[in-house]
Amino acid sequence: MSEIQSKIEQLLNEVRQSELKTETELETYRIKFLGSKNCLKPLFAELKTVPNEQKKAVGLQINELKNEAQRIYDNFKEKLSGATDQKEVIDYSRPGEPNEIGARHPINVIRNEIISIFERIGYGVSEGPEIEDDWHNFSALNFPDEHPARDMQDTFFVEKGDEELALRTHTSSVQVRVMENSKPPIRTISPGRVYRNEAISARAHCFFHQVEGLFIDKDVSFADLKQTILYFAQEMFGKKTQIRLRPSYFPFTEPSAEVDVSCTICKGKGCNVCKYTGWLEILGCGMVDPSVLTSANIDPKEYSGFAFGMGIERIAQLKYRVNDLRLYSENDIRFLKQFKSAF
Repeated sequence: MSEIQSKIEQLLNEVRQSELKTETELETYRIKFLGSKNCLKPLFAELKTVPNEQKKAVGLQINELKNEAQRIYDNFKEKLSGATDQKEVIDYSRPGEPNEIGARHPINVIRNEIISIFERIGYGVSEGPEIEDDWHNFSALNFPDEHPARDMQDTFFVEKGDEELALRTHTSSVQVRVMENSKPPIRTISPGRVYRNEAISARAHCFFHQVEGLFIDKDVSFADLKQTILYFAQEMFGKKTQIRLRPSYFPFTEPSAEVDVSCTICKGKGCNVCKYTGWLEILGCGMVDPSVLTSANIDPKEYSGFAFGMGIERIAQLKYRVNDLRLYSENDIRFLKQFKSAF
């Protein structure tokens, strides 16, 4: 017997004596005898050195080895999969596997509801960049350099050469851009994410979401502002909701006010949520300061307007009675699942 025939006989015996009991052993066997670099390939290369009168017989032996290796592999694979002894039986009466249905985040739900309320009375939606220059974030809104009002909002500044940039502290910057690029009448709301350099706690976060509104036209009065806020409060919290306005200060509005709504939990009777006052604060507002109109090239002698701004998380807290702001950004599935009925 020639040397190549001896190798064939040795490999054939190894194949026939194989006992493959696991998937790992089966894969090792496949790689050795049937893989792209299997041990049979050198035999075909060595066949070239066999004398011509023996090539046919030796070639048949190599093919027999290859076929036997494949047969052994197929047999063990079938046994391991259980296809020989047991066929899979499908019980069509069993219930299907439940699929979790996704849902909108509660902040998005409230944001969309606020937008829908104002769209019904003719407000459009405007958006702007989250990284803003000093003019749009401060100066155009009546925040002079070194003015104490700038300390009202702790700011994240962004380094970019000599340019003064910051993460916007309010979406009023969007309103400035709208006034610069539009002519009155202007009726728009600006929803978006804003940033403040604050310690994270149950009542504060370094980022949150706002919706700010702006209405500019001829002969706009504080009465128009009050009626608009009342409409919003009753659409959001119910037709019996009442509002009250308290004097306040904002650099870009004069006069300015904080707006409270009758407590959504105790209905104004007094509870621990409203600290037994019967009122809950929801937003700030006021008449647009003439200097802000002038900065946007709008004549304050011809036009007047009002602006308002609210935190979406604040509205969500009142709507869903969630008192920890951190829950809205932690993506805890246990928390988010509770809002499926709201979508």
